[in-house]
Amino acid sequence: MSEISELPFQSLIDALLDEDTPFNPRYLYRLSDPEQEELALFLDTWSRLSLLRRQALVEDLQELGLADNLLSFKSIGQNVISDEDPQVRHLAVQILWEFEDPDLIPLFLQLLDSDPETEVRAAAAAGLGQFVYLGEIDRLHGDKKHEIEDRLLEVILEDPAVLVQRPELESMGFSSRVEVPELIESAFSSNDQFTKASALIAMGRSMDSRWEINILSMLNDTLPVIREEAARAAGEIEIKDAVPTLIELAEDSVEDVRSAAIWSLSEIGGESARHTLERLFREVEDDREADLLESALDNIAFTDGLQPFSLVDYPEESPQDELLEMLISQEGYLDVDGNGDFNSVADEQDGDILDNSDYDNEDQDFQD
Repeated sequence: MSEISELPFQSLIDALLDEDTPFNPRYLYRLSDPEQEELALFLDTWSRLSLLRRQALVEDLQELGLADNLLSFKSIGQNVISDEDPQVRHLAVQILWEFEDPDLIPLFLQLLDSDPETEVRAAAAAGLGQFVYLGEIDRLHGDKKHEIEDRLLEVILEDPAVLVQRPELESMGFSSRVEVPELIESAFSSNDQFTKASALIAMGRSMDSRWEINILSMLNDTLPVIREEAARAAGEIEIKDAVPTLIELAEDSVEDVRSAAIWSLSEIGGESARHTLERLFREVEDDREADLLESALDNIAFTDGLQPFSLVDYPEESPQDELLEMLISQEGYLDVDGNGDFNSVADEQDGDILDNSDYDNEDQDFQD
């Protein structure tokens, strides 16, 4: 990426403003940790971009930040979080989820209290969860932790939007406050599948063995979202009685259920769990699932105090490389000479290269 780091920032700005020309996705890297002068230039340009350009740009930055933890779009997220568009604000909050900076706490609390959009308030509530967790492990001052917990408890009772109440409960799952078990029990008894799933998430985060029976009872539920979160919670609490069912779920027809079960087996450990993961690894054909199984085998080796797993050495391809390849393929760019210079093969393409503006308000966005 050296050619990108050497790219004049003004060239990136010009490319952003030229909405008739596809935007080279490699330029996204140039927005990681911009200098103050560069940030000021970007923000001056921001208001001149179309809505679709702004939405798609923040969405791509959020995805790239998840794929590569060496990149930081924190300053971009903090400065576009006040955008007039709710989708932009929502995505900006998701960008900031990755950072453990206590300075973000007042920002998340403000959004939780006053943002008019349910999805943005829910994202802020989800973002506060990591700070509750940091407080529980004494990496955040107790006063800040109590402030967050007090406000989350108030909003759970005050905000009528279930979409906001659910991530609030999930965030409070990390808390040792005496009020939390009753809230979890109430959500678990709900007829709404997503509310029940949030209760299972909170159970797992609590690391409290009192919830073992509840979790075990949901492992064979007919609803995939319930099986998935029950499987995940079983691993977080390390419920050994769950291993036989998790072995079955590791071959569930639903990918998310399989993934949760596989990882939970690695967290619980034991001979039968390890043999299952080894067998699945030998039989797997999907590359993504193979990566998960290899990581799970490394993790179960750590859990059981064994040597790291190393059946086969694969050439490593970073997540950011995979994402970049996907972005380039989507946007019609071709490296024609093999030296990193990209030419568009979409000269007649209508629209914006970053035009990926479908606003997904699915509930599962706020479960993780």
